[in-house]
Amino acid sequence: MAGLASIGVIGGSGLYEFLDDAEEVVVETPFGLPSDPLTVGEVAGRRVAFLPRHGRDHRYPPHRIPYRANLWALRFLGVRQVIAPSAVGSLTVTYGPGTLVIPDQIVDRTSGRAHTFYDEGAAVHVQFADPYCPVGRACVRQAALSVGWEPVTAETLVIIEGPRFSTRAESRWYAAQGWTLIGMTGYPEAVLARELALCYTTIALVTDTDAGIEEGEGVTQAEVFQVFGENIGKLRKVLVKVIETLPEDRACPCPHVLDDLKLPIQLP
Repeated sequence: MAGLASIGVIGGSGLYEFLDDAEEVVVETPFGLPSDPLTVGEVAGRRVAFLPRHGRDHRYPPHRIPYRANLWALRFLGVRQVIAPSAVGSLTVTYGPGTLVIPDQIVDRTSGRAHTFYDEGAAVHVQFADPYCPVGRACVRQAALSVGWEPVTAETLVIIEGPRFSTRAESRWYAAQGWTLIGMTGYPEAVLARELALCYTTIALVTDTDAGIEEGEGVTQAEVFQVFGENIGKLRKVLVKVIETLPEDRACPCPHVLDDLKLPIQLP
């Protein structure tokens, strides 16, 4: 099935309705089934594979998402560039709900998640200093500006285990480190993409201010869903523009991260 799509979008329901001539594709991987069958279609003349991160019925909490199967399935279909929209909280009052952020760094505060494809057979150490594709980030910035949405760039996203939200003390501690965004799904997604030599770019939509940053009752799931829903139309416009402008030939460092490494498994 390789070659069905070159661009992948990992996101929630409502983000793949813009696909033309869509078809479902079931992919079995060495790491089990992905969150759901992938939907493959055309956007702006490009073949795109969409994967609902939590499943279409939102049945997978962040710590139970089959991240390895998801990324493996995308590569199996031919995907080499991944765009990953996600809802995040803000660790600063500067970025309120509705802010679009293109992070450049990530901090892992999860525990117990399978976060490598290379856990036996050989020691494989993949470069991860800059976790996101520089070309993808530039394309997202230009796409957002083209639809009148000024994005914030060069921010750090900390990923927590979930599914609970942070205590006030935890969010204050994260903010004290200089981290500005908080989420539950960006890791191990980013590192697994790197281990498959994929370009990976996060588009972070701020849906709330974290518990310890402002006075109030704290974050609720209903609040997150509401703000995300209010911005889904603009986010789809950004995604279409990104898909239009991503270069077909990858000139970034991402395709070469595995060049000098001896891999214990055969990649799809």
